[in-house]
Amino acid sequence: MNRATLYSFRRCPYAMRARMALRYSAVKLAIVEVSLKAKPPQMLALSSKGTVPVLQVDGKVIDESLEIMRWSLAQHDPDNWRLLGDLEGQALTAALIEENDQVFKLHLNRYKYPERHPESPLEHYRAEGEVFLRRLEALLETRAFLAANHQSLADVALMPFVRQFAHVDREWFARAPYPHLQRWLQRFLDSELFVAIMAK
Repeated sequence: MNRATLYSFRRCPYAMRARMALRYSAVKLAIVEVSLKAKPPQMLALSSKGTVPVLQVDGKVIDESLEIMRWSLAQHDPDNWRLLGDLEGQALTAALIEENDQVFKLHLNRYKYPERHPESPLEHYRAEGEVFLRRLEALLETRAFLAANHQSLADVALMPFVRQFAHVDREWFARAPYPHLQRWLQRFLDSELFVAIMAK
């Protein structure tokens, strides 16, 4: 396999989850940090969407974060993040990612930028997002990870978005009634994997 190139933006949650999967899978990688105000023409030539992440490898272009994760895990998945042999875990993973990407992300955007959505107060958008947080909290009451007894695709795909929600108001999140989710998030924030992919 040729060396891959990833166009990324350090703080983008989609790019974070792609970088985590690529590092976990030990993919040899050159990372191009993108300025969202001045996107490199090489990236735009590869993907007209103009959004990160974009992976170029072996003559192909993958410009969806989940597809990058799946491609990466197909190369090397030593701890079975894909939950092969666990159909229930795979179904739960798919459902969680869909709810995160299609519903929770919408509430997160409005909670993070309430000035762009003045039709409702910030607290309304936070409460909408909490519906998903409560679902995650309930899953984590019985085990340390979301879809299995070990870290898997579900955890890595969702963590950057939960992190972003928590960081809108860290004091509120620290007091919120989600002790299992708080521990789950902190474990990720302290992990060697996350620290490595966030290094400047």
